[in-house]
Amino acid sequence: MTDYDVLRVFCGPGGGYGNELGVVRDGSVLPERDDRQALAAKLGFSETVFVDDPERGVIDIYTPTLRLPFAGHPCVGTAWLLDVPELVTPAGVVGARLDGEFTWIEARAEWAPPRTLRRYGTAAEVEALDVPPPGEWIYAWAWEDEAAGRVRARAFPGRIDERGGSRSGGAGACTGGIDEDEATGAAALLLTEELGRALNITQGRGSQILTAPQPHGWVEVGGRVVLEH
Repeated sequence: MTDYDVLRVFCGPGGGYGNELGVVRDGSVLPERDDRQALAAKLGFSETVFVDDPERGVIDIYTPTLRLPFAGHPCVGTAWLLDVPELVTPAGVVGARLDGEFTWIEARAEWAPPRTLRRYGTAAEVEALDVPPPGEWIYAWAWEDEAAGRVRARAFPGRIDERGGSRSGGAGACTGGIDEDEATGAAALLLTEELGRALNITQGRGSQILTAPQPHGWVEVGGRVVLEH
């Protein structure tokens, strides 16, 4: 079995919650895309990262059924694990920095897969939502405290991909799918670009995502990372 680390990304203040991520530190053990895709499917995480050059931060990201040019929580988690100033993804070069308990990446909204950002009137409405029928990828959100930039959000992947399969967490698809994604960096990035302001997002059961718009169309996304094993 290929060696890999398991992280939780976008953990809450006490280190709980967060979205699991698999990271294969030595991508050379599986150089072929088909083999990487097979391992990502076997592991079943919303995303699995293969590190092709740890010093330069060159990475390759897979859901259980798709290769992704960019995804938020894999980049945050891998940036923390490698402690590098940038990551090189097919979408572009992602800036990275560690600041106390938070790891930050800097990326562009156009790199993120499309999401339906659906606003609700109150945080209680978001918390009371049932899982919607299969279909579009929905990021449901509401202000908890608009003046402070505090948002309550939940992510429903929709479970249908372009090939009619079922969709899993993060940015991709997986047979069987999941109903709700615990923490979604790409959707937080899109919401930040739309609102044009820094956000403190509580997503899922208790994950925390911080964001901040930057000049020239860039957005920072940050969170806590915990190494599970």
